[in-house]
Amino acid sequence: MHRRSRGFTLIELLVSVAVIGILISLLLPAVQSAREKARQARCAGNLKQIALAMSQYQETHGTLPPGKKGCCWGTWLMFILPEVEQQALYDAYNFSGNNSPGLPSNYDLDLRYFGSSNRTVTSTRLSVYLCPSDQTSAPISLKTSGVTQSCTSQNYAGNFGNTLQIQDDLPGQPFGGAPFSDVGSPLGDHSRPGRPTVAYRDLIDGTSNTLLLAEVVVGQGADLRGFSWWGDAARFESYLGPNSASPDVMASKDYCSNEPPNPPCIPSSPTLTDVYAARSRHPGGVYVGLADGSVHFVKDGVALQVWRALSTTRGGEIIGDGSF
Repeated sequence: MHRRSRGFTLIELLVSVAVIGILISLLLPAVQSAREKARQARCAGNLKQIALAMSQYQETHGTLPPGKKGCCWGTWLMFILPEVEQQALYDAYNFSGNNSPGLPSNYDLDLRYFGSSNRTVTSTRLSVYLCPSDQTSAPISLKTSGVTQSCTSQNYAGNFGNTLQIQDDLPGQPFGGAPFSDVGSPLGDHSRPGRPTVAYRDLIDGTSNTLLLAEVVVGQGADLRGFSWWGDAARFESYLGPNSASPDVMASKDYCSNEPPNPPCIPSSPTLTDVYAARSRHPGGVYVGLADGSVHFVKDGVALQVWRALSTTRGGEIIGDGSF
């Protein structure tokens, strides 16, 4: 006697599909979370490598690298290329350009970051300067002398202190020193003398209490945030907290775009000087690198006075364990 095999009924098939769908919906967030954790680990690892590169630069040269050399003649990213195993790119960069007194502002265009002398470097994407949690942008295209040059953006910025790029006091917020500054080219971009480079001995607050680096987001479209071959975007200040809801203030409306997914921004004015916040695509905070080489995740809700204290080099603040 033959037994007829019994197949699935339609109801049983639908129930099975529904169960599989539920299991997948439960599994996907866990997979996405695991992937983000892996991306965050790589992002933190990059910051660790850069912080150690800063330490190696300090050991070799006696100071930290310049934060930037004017608007257009080099930033800390170029100066530490040998320390991140990119000696060939460092050798390819020409640091001799500057805003010489008495010369027109467009002097030495070829020696700027986008010029023909330096495009090999600034059109190169380096994984150590990129956080995989963020999306890269199309290379920024700049038209100069009738030629369009393309340069890349990055995800890490140097600490320029608790106030602003030009390092003046703000009402109720005196400047407390910073590990990086505009060393000038040779006079800087603000008609004032350039600032000297800073050594570890100048970090009076201590290496374990001083930020060197933090994450920034890569601007999309025409937005220049993260475009850190250019002087302004190589920096952040702690005047705004991590991932602040307040807008970044940028030198020109042409540098700023509020189109999603860009964070908020507004152009500067005579009464509103430019300032850049640390920002990331991670949920809840940003990764930072301290002068002692350690890397930490600082939550968006960190007390603003603690965040600003971490960015100063001679503020004299006492920062307790677990406060950031």
